[in-house]
Amino acid sequence: MQFELHESVFKCKKCGECCKGYGGTVVTRKNIQAIAEFINVDEKHFIDKYCQISGKKFVLAQNKNGYCVFWNKLCTIHPVKPKMCKSWPFIKSVLMDIGNWKIMGSMCPGIETKAPEHVVRAWVEKELKKNNDY
Repeated sequence: MQFELHESVFKCKKCGECCKGYGGTVVTRKNIQAIAEFINVDEKHFIDKYCQISGKKFVLAQNKNGYCVFWNKLCTIHPVKPKMCKSWPFIKSVLMDIGNWKIMGSMCPGIETKAPEHVVRAWVEKELKKNNDY
């Protein structure tokens, strides 16, 4: 298999495995405003009902099954989901340790764990630059 195309390295299966806890999805003030407006609630209600505190930051709450409160067989806030969600699986931690790609691939069926490291690194760098996260 040749690993030249983005789709060869990652193709989302819409399984929701990335929407499980694993440390929580940090939400910024801007995320809180956007999501609250999208679901038509005020920000205080959004924070009280849909957020938890991790350290000193707000993170999206999880249901008892471990999934994000906004996961219901698809992301129910997809148009306004946090940057962390939009970036997955092209995240900085992969560049810090390429082994993270394989760890993430053990949970995500859309990640090709047999892709050569240089190809993965190149695609992650490209996506991070595209999203101004590099």
